[in-house]
Amino acid sequence: MTEPRNTDPYTDPRAFYGSELRRLREAARLSQEQVGERVFCSATYIGQFENATRRPQLEMSKQLDEVLGSGEHLQRLCRLARTSKVADYFADAAELERLAKAICEYAPVLVPGLLQTETYARAITRTATPFASQDSVEERVLARMDRQGVLGDPTRPVLWAILQEAVLRTPMGGPEAMREQLLHIAEQGRSRRAVVQVLPFAAMNEAFIASMVSVMTFDDAPAVVYTEGAGSGQLIDDPALVEQCQRSYDLARAAALSPRASLELLESVAEDYRIP
Repeated sequence: MTEPRNTDPYTDPRAFYGSELRRLREAARLSQEQVGERVFCSATYIGQFENATRRPQLEMSKQLDEVLGSGEHLQRLCRLARTSKVADYFADAAELERLAKAICEYAPVLVPGLLQTETYARAITRTATPFASQDSVEERVLARMDRQGVLGDPTRPVLWAILQEAVLRTPMGGPEAMREQLLHIAEQGRSRRAVVQVLPFAAMNEAFIASMVSVMTFDDAPAVVYTEGAGSGQLIDDPALVEQCQRSYDLARAAALSPRASLELLESVAEDYRIP
């Protein structure tokens, strides 16, 4: 059984959801294992909701309300608890990043958020939301930088990133911003905080994935895949689709340059952006 963390349920909506789930479960004289069996998930999964370490899910809350006879109580609390600093379509994936054992990302055009510099992130945000206020832009950039804390944690997930060569050649934010960004990625690779590979243009006929893909694996739960397009994202947990994405990722990994050759290319292209 997962032990509850020390969080005040009256100041944290997610913690309040967890405490109410625990109260209702105990009132029904059910263990986490028994509730999990009824909603087709593990006891660990139920424990993560009760601990407030996992963001509540509306569909799961509906099932829990049915099992615990609580009307729509957990569904209403779920809506309150699902506030997030990141875009709503990405919020669930952002939560899973913190719980993952490994994150394998494929980037066709832009540097993945976990590897972005602040300057690069700001340039992307301004381009993607040209009419947003400066405060809104800065809030989004700060949220992205906060996400990168998972890479500095001793229990951090392993990050494997495959970048299409187009990522290196798209001058987001201008030459100096790109030089800083590519050197930052190379430093992350050389310090072994991430494994980075570049898929060169010449190898794209061997392996090609059209959209951004993040495959996340866990110690105590099935793998999931997150894909993202312009202003939208999708979390995929269907086992057949997840396996298909994993196979495509493995092909891209095999076709890409080795980590050492990739770091050398990153540093070489970074020098091309140097302003005389």
